[in-house]
Amino acid sequence: MKHKIQLIVLMITFCLSAEAQVVITNTNFSMGTTGRIGIGLSPNGEGNQWKPLNLSGQGSLAGRMEQYDYIDLLPAIHFTPQTYNKDTTDVTLQVRLGMYSANGQFMGNVSSRSPEGLTFILPEAYIEARNIMGSDWSAWAGVRFRRYDDIHICDYFYFDDHSAQGAGFSYKNTELAVYMPSSSDSAGVYPYNYEITVKGATNPVIRQRLVFVGEHSLHFKNGNSLKLLGEYHSVAANSADANYSYPSDKGWVAGVKFNSLLKTTMPGSFNQIAVRYGAGIANGGDNGNTWTWATYGAPDTNGKYAGAYSFTLVEHFLLNLHKRFSLNGYGVFTRSKGGASSTDKALFFDGNEIYNQKTDFVLGFRSLYYATDWLHLINEAHYATRKDGDNPTAAMLKFSFAPSIVPLGKKNPWCRPHIRLVFSAARYNDFAGDNQYSPYLQLNHQRWGTYIGIKTEMWLF
Repeated sequence: MKHKIQLIVLMITFCLSAEAQVVITNTNFSMGTTGRIGIGLSPNGEGNQWKPLNLSGQGSLAGRMEQYDYIDLLPAIHFTPQTYNKDTTDVTLQVRLGMYSANGQFMGNVSSRSPEGLTFILPEAYIEARNIMGSDWSAWAGVRFRRYDDIHICDYFYFDDHSAQGAGFSYKNTELAVYMPSSSDSAGVYPYNYEITVKGATNPVIRQRLVFVGEHSLHFKNGNSLKLLGEYHSVAANSADANYSYPSDKGWVAGVKFNSLLKTTMPGSFNQIAVRYGAGIANGGDNGNTWTWATYGAPDTNGKYAGAYSFTLVEHFLLNLHKRFSLNGYGVFTRSKGGASSTDKALFFDGNEIYNQKTDFVLGFRSLYYATDWLHLINEAHYATRKDGDNPTAAMLKFSFAPSIVPLGKKNPWCRPHIRLVFSAARYNDFAGDNQYSPYLQLNHQRWGTYIGIKTEMWLF
């Protein structure tokens, strides 16, 4: 027994010594972070709890000053391989770890073991090779946040948000990619998630759709650009072991986005306008997200989405009018219908009735007054409407005021981090108030919603 113990100790010592000889030669490591963290309350709310004031079904559209806490950590490793000539490849391994809680606060003395406690997500883990061996070819594979322009006021990545697992390659300004988006919530609103028996265990099928995406950008000499988008979606019929019988189905997307630079007193001004149309199972874009694969509405009597569609128009601008003043504004219009013929509710795959048609319209403005290099006064005004089915229109008018400390001291709308003192007030119309059309109204049956908080917003790369 004594000799056995000595042998084990010797083996452990040898392994530790061998491991100590490993030398990490790649030192090109970076760490980034994004997030919002803070405290807040609703002065006229029940139990001083704060809930987002925005209309239900619109997520952060209409501003996110009251948004719940979240934080992302973005470690990355960068390679530049040695070659015999000057032509080389830029390689990046990117990972993103996200943390949030469904019940608001999750930091400090909060247990992640509690119901709806701390949730970890891994929305990015991929490798990308740019300009392979000095050429115009690039490639990537993995899962990533594949998204571009956003309306920062409401964190709305419109037009070309392809955040999913897949792979792609590009040549100059043209890219082709294939995605297999998934949703692990088999009870959610996305169709084609069903239980199936695999190797004796019953599990929700979370990946069935194939999405092929083609994108091409035109860049003009004056700095303006035009982007063309095309998508084709395909979903196979379910297997014989599924609890429900789903037929095969398909959909497509076409869109165009124009970015123009504007000449103002201070540089950085722009205007962006985008139009996108999705048909069939590619009519997604609800609850503040813009994923075309998140199919909206109910199927027809054959279980298909042949007549489904979604039309989205987005306008977004930034005007740096003076060294002390900027104005940021946006407008979003979305009209969507599912596969069923009903303009109200229709039967979903799981036997429940869901809305089969909706119209969203949101208009908002943010002004920034740079009182000093480090003190920025932010004002916001938003008007939002939501019409589900044949219901009357739910409407909200919201105002926010947020004096912000900007430690980096730049008179720039994108300078972060911020430490904000936030005041928000929202006024709902009768239908929104009577039908609890916001997270706030679900706790407080009042026409006015309020919020006071101290928040930080950051992105550091």
